[in-house]
Amino acid sequence: MSLKQALRFATLAAVGLASSVPAAAELTQTSDNGFVSRHEVVVDASPRDVWLALISPAGWWRSEHTWSGEAANLTLTPQAGGCFCETIPEVDEPDRFTLQGSVEHMRVIQAYPERALRMQGALGPLQSEPVVGILTIAISESDEGTQIVWEYNVGGTMRYEVPVISRAVDAVMGAQLGALAALLGPVAAPTADEAAAVPERAEPDEPATDSESDAEPDVQPEDAATQQPATRPATAPKVEPGPKPASVDDAFGDLNGDPAV
Repeated sequence: MSLKQALRFATLAAVGLASSVPAAAELTQTSDNGFVSRHEVVVDASPRDVWLALISPAGWWRSEHTWSGEAANLTLTPQAGGCFCETIPEVDEPDRFTLQGSVEHMRVIQAYPERALRMQGALGPLQSEPVVGILTIAISESDEGTQIVWEYNVGGTMRYEVPVISRAVDAVMGAQLGALAALLGPVAAPTADEAAAVPERAEPDEPATDSESDAEPDVQPEDAATQQPATRPATAPKVEPGPKPASVDDAFGDLNGDPAV
């Protein structure tokens, strides 16, 4: 694939896959020689299930972003030094014969089961450039489910225009995380309108009669917080807070710019 073809492919990917990007996604940083793409999603699955799916990319990685055209040819060894690799199948046809080949997409530099996976490699069209790419995937429990943070940090000299290639790569990264989330069951985030909406007190179906208006009014939910029930004890028992779940920052403190020692 030529440089021009790779750039065209990456640009089309940015346009065609934009709808697949999870809601929490952004290019957090761009410069003349690099960029950082960050995506987040919450799934309805345990950290164990997330980990088992994550290390089996053949089950969710998008086939259009492989060299062989088939995600089934992907493998990932979740150990330091392990390879996120792709097999190029051999061809045995009457008029053509080739031996089996392979591609190294990334190399594992840290594998912390059910918590974090970090790999190094230049994905897709970046493979032809002298750049370093670090993909950090952190897993943590949240109130809604299991949160996955997916950050790809790329730096180095490249022949692409950074504003163009960064958007293309960001779209592809979001599509990959979106495919993983679709397999596990994404937890839908509220829309901006839903988040901003303030619930109002429901109106009665029929106007109250005179006798009803003289009666003691019911305590509405919004008033209940300011009232003390008559049966409430003078001193409520103190509830000790439980342990906090492991956070993304516990797995990788450097996601927020604070490199771990």
